[in-house]
Amino acid sequence: MTIPAGIDTPDIMIDVDILDWNIARMAAAVREKGLALRPHAKTHKIPEIAARQMAAGAAGLTVATIGEAEVFADAGINDIFIAYPLWMSPQKAERLRRLASTATIAVGVDSAAGATKLGSCLGEAAGSVSVLVEIDSGHHRSGVGPDAAAAVAEAASRAGLKIAGVFTFPGHSYAPGMPAAAAAQEQQALLEAAKSLAAAGFEAARRSGGSTPTALLTERSAATEVRPGVYVFGDAQQLELGRCAAEDIALTVAATVVSHHQTLPDAPARFIIDAGSKILGSDRPAWASGFGRLIDHPDARITALSEHHATVEWPDSRTLPPIGDRLRVIPNHVCLAINLVDDVAVTSNGALVDRWAVAARGKNK
Repeated sequence: MTIPAGIDTPDIMIDVDILDWNIARMAAAVREKGLALRPHAKTHKIPEIAARQMAAGAAGLTVATIGEAEVFADAGINDIFIAYPLWMSPQKAERLRRLASTATIAVGVDSAAGATKLGSCLGEAAGSVSVLVEIDSGHHRSGVGPDAAAAVAEAASRAGLKIAGVFTFPGHSYAPGMPAAAAAQEQQALLEAAKSLAAAGFEAARRSGGSTPTALLTERSAATEVRPGVYVFGDAQQLELGRCAAEDIALTVAATVVSHHQTLPDAPARFIIDAGSKILGSDRPAWASGFGRLIDHPDARITALSEHHATVEWPDSRTLPPIGDRLRVIPNHVCLAINLVDDVAVTSNGALVDRWAVAARGKNK
């Protein structure tokens, strides 16, 4: 596909036809499993995309911060889960109270101290916010062991909060060969945590899991909902993990060849494009083949990034694209790329049809 003439580089482009297909496909697959879909909107940060997800049947949205929740609540989303163990301050508590007065709000907790602080800061409004206890299912970031879920729930209950259930993030699924194992660990952890809550007299009505690599592997026997985010766009990580194909990639970065790098005769051909870390992001897992991929040239690799330069290693010096050529780049981690721009170009059938503001960009608290 050619880059529309109305787009200058570097710029993020979203193919709305592929986007809509990705949204519809995930919604149908999750619905067929009997699960609720609560997409993580930190990936796109764009109200127009959230509206499409809700129209396709999403139960609500997941976000990472109160700021993101405020943006989407203002856009009309009335059921939001802040999947993060927030530590309350008076300022955060006031904002959370305002949110809970206009939308159904749930928050993550993973410690008795955090739950107590949350309830204390919310005061009389504590009962208007539900909490889900975060469980560590193998990622070893935040979250408690499944057998410790009841103690956190008890502290939350004493603080006046409503216990809605448990959740986990199987982030260790983002590695080759790991999605199936991570999904199995996720399911076991959710079941064990639900039993822990039941033994303490709490019902884990919501058991929430599912990253993009594991969402379609999550079973209803353990979970009630999944929270994938990257699926709307796809990225180079998901491509190399085999969780999407090139035709599923809805977001690319339009870039221009700006320099040819002189190399020795026996060295790989290289050139420079005008899309560096300040639009692609700089994530590169140890297993990734480069700092991004060229969607129309699968044998090329981005071997180095500067802030405004990307070095592309090209397989054949005889076909090196000329300076001024325009190419489409798939970022490694799309969540980082989208947070680096104020707006995005929306395309359909190769034409520029709209621009969308990245309204929740920078809403980090």
